[in-house]
Amino acid sequence: MSTAAGRTTDDDGELERLRAQVRDLRARARVYPLISQAQGMLQERYELPDGESAFALMQRASQRYNVKLRTLAGVLVTAPRPDGGEPLWFPRRVRQPEPELTFTTAHRSGSGSRGAVLKAVLNRTLEVTGTDMGNVQLPDRARGGLRIEEHTGLTPDFIDFFAHVGDDGTACAKAARDLAQVTVREVESDPVFTEPARRAILAAGSRACHSVPLTTASGLCVGMVSAHLDRPLRGLTAAQTKTLGTMGAEAGRWLAWHDRTVVLDALEYLHALGRSGRGARLRRS
Repeated sequence: MSTAAGRTTDDDGELERLRAQVRDLRARARVYPLISQAQGMLQERYELPDGESAFALMQRASQRYNVKLRTLAGVLVTAPRPDGGEPLWFPRRVRQPEPELTFTTAHRSGSGSRGAVLKAVLNRTLEVTGTDMGNVQLPDRARGGLRIEEHTGLTPDFIDFFAHVGDDGTACAKAARDLAQVTVREVESDPVFTEPARRAILAAGSRACHSVPLTTASGLCVGMVSAHLDRPLRGLTAAQTKTLGTMGAEAGRWLAWHDRTVVLDALEYLHALGRSGRGARLRRS
């Protein structure tokens, strides 16, 4: 009996290790093509001798401005090509002051950390809704849809399944499309989900959820925060909804500012490095 139990435990452990490896491979597969595309563009643009030099160029800009490599690559492959005769990538860019956030002081650190602000958005949402499970998603510039950027309390399988979502089949997709908060009182019966999505959410222990779009003043969705609860939800109060709506509008304005300022500063820096080191071999720091 003890031997059989031991074998079962070992088998379960091996199965989980294999599942973790598969999740890791899928995560790498989602990011690698984007990074590779950005490397190719930089290698051609600045006459770099190899892809390693192009990666080093992105890495230096990423570290200097605290912008994730994936984010930088996504903007790089979708932004208009810089004028070859211009020293600046965006010579007519108008800089705006950083918007104030009333729900956190994370943005005042001077680091320009988008991650710190997104964590504050998630923490505030979970506090208001009374749960410890949730995630923040941002638009995927290269593929469209939304991708998970921050999360807490959710299973690895949930994060793997919802790493990228399209334009329908989930509450967050509906909230992004309608630019309005969406409450799912019972995951098990709500028609907003596709059946695979419903099964993945239920398997993670979520029985209800609430999604809040992060929007700009012009009505553009630049992010999404969702809270998941382990019990059916009767609904949020008017005060809760108002608090989350105010936070979503503030966070949306800040994210738009970050994209127009910090992320573009990183691209400008990358462009300056590329021009000054044209044709040179670079190495990662």
